[in-house]
Amino acid sequence: MGKPLVALLSGAGMSTDSGIPDYRGPNGLWRRDPDAEKLVTYAYYMADPEIRRRSWLMRAEAGALNARPNAAHLAVAELMRGGTPVRVLTQNVDGLHQLAGLPDRKVFELHGTARAVVCTRCHARSGMDEALRRVAAGEPDPACLTCGGILKSATVMFGEPLDPEVLAQAMAVAKGCQIFIAVGTTLQVQPAASLAGIAAEHGARLIIVNAEETPYDPLAEEVIREPIGTALPKLLRRIAATPWNG
Repeated sequence: MGKPLVALLSGAGMSTDSGIPDYRGPNGLWRRDPDAEKLVTYAYYMADPEIRRRSWLMRAEAGALNARPNAAHLAVAELMRGGTPVRVLTQNVDGLHQLAGLPDRKVFELHGTARAVVCTRCHARSGMDEALRRVAAGEPDPACLTCGGILKSATVMFGEPLDPEVLAQAMAVAKGCQIFIAVGTTLQVQPAASLAGIAAEHGARLIIVNAEETPYDPLAEEVIREPIGTALPKLLRRIAATPWNG
C-alpha cells in the first residue's frame, strides 16, 4: 500500500521552542498588552504613522529572522525525506518549516510571511531584512523604494482577508489528506481552524497536539497534551513506521 498523505496545520505553539512567543496563550502578547494588537491591525497601521513606527520597532526587537527550526519542524522535514507525502498548512509567519527543509511548494502560509515586506500601493515585495536595516539606519517608517507607498510586513494583518488562492489550496489539501495533524494551535482563528473540521468530514484521521483544549477535540481520533518538541517527533516516527491500510 502507498503511504498516506499527511497534512499538518501548525500554529504558534509549534514555534515557541524556537523562541517565538505565542500571542494568544495564557502569557501571550495580546493578553499581556492588548494595545499591541493595534500594531498588526491594518486600519490602525495605515492611518497612524506612530503605530507604524512602533510596529517596525517591534519587528526589529523581536528578532524573529534569527529564529531557527526546532525539533518539531525538523521532524516534519524528516517525515517527508522518509518518503511520506507531507503538506504543511501554517498559521505561522516565521518561515521555519522551509528553513527545516520543506520546499516552498509544500508549505501553505495562510497568514503570509514575516520574512518579506510588501508595498500597500504598488505591491512590490522585498526582504524584511533589508527593511529592518533601513530602520536601524534611521528610517523609522521606511517607504517603498519603488513608489513611495507605505510598506508593511507581508503577513495578513487583522482586518485583512486571507489570500483566496492559498486558502483554496489549503482546503483542497484538507479534503484530500488521509491524516490531518493540528499542532500548537487553539483552532479558534477562522478560517484556518475550519480546516481540521473539513479534513475530518472528508474521512481523514484527525490528531490534535496542543497544550489546551480546542473546539475540535471531540472530532479527533487522538488528542495529545504533551510538549510539542517531544510529542510531535514521536508521533511522526510512529506514523512513518505504521503500515497504511487506507
